[in-house]
Amino acid sequence: MKREAQAVVLLLIGAAVVRAGSTDLYLRYVKAGLRPLLLTAGIVLIVVAIATVWYELRRPRTPQGNQPEPEHQDPDSPRGHTHREPRISWLLLLPLFALVLVAPPAPGSYSAMHAGTALQHPGDFPALPASDPLRLGVTDYAGRAAYGHGRSLEDRRIKITGFVALDRGGDPYLTRMVRSCCAADAQPVKIGLSGKMPPAMPADSWLEVTGTYTRKRMKDPVNGGAIPFFKVSQARSVPAPRDPYEN
Repeated sequence: MKREAQAVVLLLIGAAVVRAGSTDLYLRYVKAGLRPLLLTAGIVLIVVAIATVWYELRRPRTPQGNQPEPEHQDPDSPRGHTHREPRISWLLLLPLFALVLVAPPAPGSYSAMHAGTALQHPGDFPALPASDPLRLGVTDYAGRAAYGHGRSLEDRRIKITGFVALDRGGDPYLTRMVRSCCAADAQPVKIGLSGKMPPAMPADSWLEVTGTYTRKRMKDPVNGGAIPFFKVSQARSVPAPRDPYEN
């Protein structure tokens, strides 16, 4: 590619990155805390593109009769014949169009049930607020239930939101994908559901469940990790949250 074309590609990529970072689109790719870095990277790309164009416009042009030997001249071809840049290089724009036009969905129930739980011992368990019902994330509840033996959850009415994943037998799990950095490293944390369940729970539908802690647990058949259970007293469908991941 010529430098002007390279500058156009950089400008388009930078604009796409800034657009994604200035909307909720970026949450499909990276965690919320990386937004400032994403915006900075996009702005740097735009500045580099503008600087490249400015440099090319101000660079003195060599007179036609005194042109230097072309860089890509074929030694076996007639003098003055140069190769054109391969058009396939413009395929570099395809990922850009994918970023702008097709936002990938967050991994769902299929990914969750084919990957082992990412639940790990959280270490310390901070004190919980006295609110009723107590709202917890899937990872927070699962960690306290599996590794804190439910001591901070006893006699509490709890509310949790997640998407439904079904195993081969049709048993439901409330699930959230957890990521350390970006969507590529997302892994599931699962909670088994018991109690008063809705008659129909399609996979990947989002539920807000209210209920209580139960000592019931099982081993994840994929990696043997702990899957605690939650006793549901009430459940309702909810729209997918702005950020479907837990960090």
